[in-house]
Amino acid sequence: FFSSRRRHTRYISVTGVQTCALPIPLSNPEFRNALGPEIYAAGTEALIAAEANPDIKTVIITGEGEHFCARGNLNRLLQNRQRDPSVQANSIEGLHGWMQAIRTFPKPVIAAVEGACAGAGFSLVLMCDLVVASSNSVFVLAYSNVGLSTDGGATWNLARAMPRPLATEILMLGGKVNAQQLQSMGLINQVCEPGKSLIQALELADRLNQRPTNVLASLKELLGDGTQASMATQLQAEKEHFVRNLHHPNAELGIRAFLDKTSPRFS
Repeated sequence: FFSSRRRHTRYISVTGVQTCALPIPLSNPEFRNALGPEIYAAGTEALIAAEANPDIKTVIITGEGEHFCARGNLNRLLQNRQRDPSVQANSIEGLHGWMQAIRTFPKPVIAAVEGACAGAGFSLVLMCDLVVASSNSVFVLAYSNVGLSTDGGATWNLARAMPRPLATEILMLGGKVNAQQLQSMGLINQVCEPGKSLIQALELADRLNQRPTNVLASLKELLGDGTQASMATQLQAEKEHFVRNLHHPNAELGIRAFLDKTSPRFS
């Protein structure tokens, strides 16, 4: 489950204003941060609590220790083979509920990746809005190596993010991909020195936390819908969001600050 001793808000001073991000470390050291039902449930609960807390403006998901998520729990999967198929189906539903919660969460979610990022951990990273990864991090979807197909939305994200031949290579051959390669494909925002991903993610959160939260929520929703909506539907949605945000107090703050050549302090 998520580490309770590090599950706290990180306050950052921004031009005299206190904003905050919530680092949420994956903590399953026995299995090198392998994901499982307890983590899926805790992850969803953490997002629900963060959404209700107006002081939390950004969430950062990272791994406890040297790795983000180094492998899957294959022993648990072997045990589930002896049970009714509904057991594994329910487990995957928990994972997918967490993935959907990340995508519909109205605040930015940043992945801070160190070391190995495998299986559902890779799917988790692909679901985040922004990704910071160390230069020595390695990503792999090795499901086919053990006779399995993917879960967690990996195919959904990769099919939209890169040409089909590249997605096919990553998914079918199960080989390793480094951070620099994923950055060149547009899947990683920043590559940093080893051991610095959380620090750099917090700096990125610092920049985000200076922006108007209502606008970030609108942009995240529009981006999420934009891949499937028709142009007419998307234009209608943009109009509705624009009008709503124009009549939010942050718009007056931002417009007046721009005209007065001052720095706005958005709520």
